[in-house]
Amino acid sequence: QNKTLEQMAETLFRQWFVVESGEDWVEKPLSSVANFLNGLACQKFPPKNEVDKFPVLKIKQLRNGFSDECDWCTTEVKAEYIIENGDVIFSWSASLMVKIWDGDQCILNQHLFKVTSDDFPKWYYYLWSKHHLAEFVSISSSHATTMGHIKRGDLDDAMVLVPSPEESEEFSEIFTPLLDKIISNNKRLKNLTSLRDTLLPKLMSGEVRIASNG
Repeated sequence: QNKTLEQMAETLFRQWFVVESGEDWVEKPLSSVANFLNGLACQKFPPKNEVDKFPVLKIKQLRNGFSDECDWCTTEVKAEYIIENGDVIFSWSASLMVKIWDGDQCILNQHLFKVTSDDFPKWYYYLWSKHHLAEFVSISSSHATTMGHIKRGDLDDAMVLVPSPEESEEFSEIFTPLLDKIISNNKRLKNLTSLRDTLLPKLMSGEVRIASNG
């Protein structure tokens, strides 16, 4: 279902913001409508104990989610480096991707941007970042002698279109519920997966039995 919602959001966005964009819309760099916070070198912030720690989000975890094998970081870092469910995360090195984080709290590692904005809604900077992703991948793959990546200058060169405040509100009435639905679906799926992973071993071992009415 989420794949369908994502495709719907991207299709509508492309139609309205690229194909049918208003002539009076203002062109701006992507870097000017959103904040791209680069992550920490988390190895410099090891946990001080076994309680006050968060898992470290790296490119691998962004793609596949967390497993038992992950690095840990102290909770004593600036609040902006803590990732919450629903945050927009942009991997800018090696495997480029833009995703809405669907896991628990964790710490932003280097090579990842946490994307936020003081002035624009989440759907706006998320969908514009996704729109430019193919272009960023092309730039990244041209760096043949080093690990593929993009630079902040590439965010400056990627242009977006800003509609009027009135039009932006109308678009928000469509895109905000779509994004909220994607985020809530992610949470529900995570809860179901967690329940399955907890219950299945207990069912298999006989620790938990399904009551029969017979």
